[in-house]
Amino acid sequence: MSMQMRIRHTTGYHYERGAAASFNEARMTPMTTSEQYVLRSRLEISPTPWSYEYRDFWGTTVTSFEVHDPHTDLTVVATATVETQDVPVRPHSVAWDDLLAVQDEYCEFLELSSWVAPSPSLLTELAPIRADAATPGDYALAAASFLHDRVKYLTGSTEVTTTAADAWDSKNGVCQDFAHLTLGVLREARIPARYVSGYLHPSPDPVIGEAVEGESHAWIEWWDGEWVGWDPTNGIAPGPRHVVVAKGRDYGDSPPLRGIFSTSGGSELFVAVEITRLR
Repeated sequence: MSMQMRIRHTTGYHYERGAAASFNEARMTPMTTSEQYVLRSRLEISPTPWSYEYRDFWGTTVTSFEVHDPHTDLTVVATATVETQDVPVRPHSVAWDDLLAVQDEYCEFLELSSWVAPSPSLLTELAPIRADAATPGDYALAAASFLHDRVKYLTGSTEVTTTAADAWDSKNGVCQDFAHLTLGVLREARIPARYVSGYLHPSPDPVIGEAVEGESHAWIEWWDGEWVGWDPTNGIAPGPRHVVVAKGRDYGDSPPLRGIFSTSGGSELFVAVEITRLR
């Protein structure tokens, strides 16, 4: 099954007392991968900035831009049309001992940063599951299922700075927290795992031509001889409804918009995502 989707992602800042200048990075351009193809993409920024585009260490397209004139609002609109398809079912064949050969190559995806470091109480509960797992793939799916059952998805329950340990303590979280929780327990087991961010069409069966309100989404991939994706928030494998934008170690490597600005007042972030299935 394949889908063609149009995503319109609008974000930016309103500066309470205006900004004298701002310097930013946008990671809002979808990737072309073996499972998706970007037919067209466009990034519109207001006020008109000086900008340049590059790929970061993780392969994500980054648009870096600077606004040197005073402004009260900064608006970034990313529009893309993407062809997506089913991800083939891959066997989980790597053995625990096989992971030793990739510990150096994927050392970045084994790092237990403050974002993903698991709570000791979580590791205690997962210990028997890990002991019973015949392969790393078995453990990855079992651990993700455990977290899906034990942590409640609750919009607004956490903030962008919430860590995996915080989310486990509260037993609430959003997609970013589910991804960080799963990454932490896999890395603690020495399974290389990486953070994936992008979009998810909210309907299991999207209606062609219907524009719906969406949001940014996050899921994970772990190494099992090749990278295998899993959406721990929804307990499903990524498919045609998922659109990949960025990859990295954790959220810190892939925020849609990040920057600094000069102002004497506060700022307010605004975000809106619209997703339309075209065919």
